[in-house]
Amino acid sequence: MANKRKSEQLETYLLSVIDGTLKGKWPAILRFLMKMLSWLFSVIVQVRIQLYKHRIIRGNTLGCQVISVGNLTVGGTGKTPVVEVFARNLQQQGRKVAILSRGYKSKEKSFREKMVQRITTGKIETPPRVVSDGKRLLLDSWTAGDEPYMLASNLPKVAVVVDKDRVKAGKYAIKELGCDTLILDDGFQYLKVGHRLDIALVDRTNPFGYGHLLPRGLLREPMRNIKRAGFIFITKCGDEGEPELKAKLRQLNPVAEISECRHAAKYLKEVFGDETYPLEKLKGMKIAAVSAIAVPESFEKALEAFGAELVYTRRFADHHRFSQQEIINTINWSIKHGAEAILTTEKDAVRFPFVDRRDIPVIYMRVEIEMLSGEDEFMDWISRICFKTPRND
Repeated sequence: MANKRKSEQLETYLLSVIDGTLKGKWPAILRFLMKMLSWLFSVIVQVRIQLYKHRIIRGNTLGCQVISVGNLTVGGTGKTPVVEVFARNLQQQGRKVAILSRGYKSKEKSFREKMVQRITTGKIETPPRVVSDGKRLLLDSWTAGDEPYMLASNLPKVAVVVDKDRVKAGKYAIKELGCDTLILDDGFQYLKVGHRLDIALVDRTNPFGYGHLLPRGLLREPMRNIKRAGFIFITKCGDEGEPELKAKLRQLNPVAEISECRHAAKYLKEVFGDETYPLEKLKGMKIAAVSAIAVPESFEKALEAFGAELVYTRRFADHHRFSQQEIINTINWSIKHGAEAILTTEKDAVRFPFVDRRDIPVIYMRVEIEMLSGEDEFMDWISRICFKTPRND
């Protein structure tokens, strides 16, 4: 627990250095050193891409449709709801879909378990973890990782397979689960598998990752590389869309379809129960907001936009794995501040350990993608993937 807390504190500190929040001599020196490392990282990234492009390093062909959904920055671009809507549409049009995830912060086998396996089988390699086989939910969020678990929960007819080696995961999904379409979750940089299509997400709130590659900024590769994308989603847009950002992306990629979308709240649901509530319930309610996401401000502003009064907020590092004691402490502090309910995100809710407390409701907000532009182009794209003629309605 202490190591986890120190790691999260370091992550928070480095983000404050990157975004310029921390001032002074030492943060400035650290930013300079980060900039030098960013230059080196940029060279490595570009060399790697060229090695794959010129087939000096060969990617694997899996013999079926492979689509990647990813982004050029680290942090929350709202990728999970986009993967969800994409997988659902493909499945509804007749595809047998598997989502392949690396399972960020999912539970790995212990050293002891690996050694026992080596002694008994002569090897450590294990089959991928099947979160869902497209019929049943088979793993919990601790074993699967929060995002794969959330996808599997919301997509009962789509398989979700977790493995760092997505070549192995893809072969398993094809052979054992009968899948004919693979979606690489967070796969824009995963070049070991040949993609037929690349979908890139761009977060409207920080589209260019502070203008630098890691570690000085949040970019995984230069922004110009978005030219690889066949479809670009601008996420977290306002009601009027983002015409200026769209024009900049069009300069970087003249041929991709570009869709503007936002994350629209749909309803509220109990974390430890089955009850659902309309969003109107938030109006005038005193709320404690608890989250462990990359951009907690967007969640908190959404609650206020629905008329909630935030009397207490608690933010944890992105992907934080909550302990039971942390939830109990949060409940106690929320009550002390006069909160009538605790609100969290759906992504965080799957990481809440069960707490048998009924003195204050613990609720999450269900969010889905809502397209502001490019919906017809997106659906035509889906139809083409499914080897059907474009829609005419």
